[in-house]
Amino acid sequence: MYAWIWRKLPFGLVGKLIGSFLLTAATVALLWFVVFPWAEPLLPFYDSQITDDSGVPGGDNGGQLTVPSGSPSEEELPYSTETNNAPPSTRNR
Repeated sequence: MYAWIWRKLPFGLVGKLIGSFLLTAATVALLWFVVFPWAEPLLPFYDSQITDDSGVPGGDNGGQLTVPSGSPSEEELPYSTETNNAPPSTRNR
């Protein structure tokens, strides 16, 4: 396809270079100003599920930090961190 386009561009090497540049610029402009704006609402880039206390997605709480209520407690792990740990090997390889 590119060879066919190159052969059809007029005015020798300079004309072919300028013509290929113009075709590339027109393609980029068509994508940038027509295709991408059309496709943007269909894409999930701003489909946020995070809400604040008001229930508004991405709401502003005045720049204040949200501190969880209650005191921190010791987490209970579903496994032991003391057993089943192999001691370091003293054997040289």
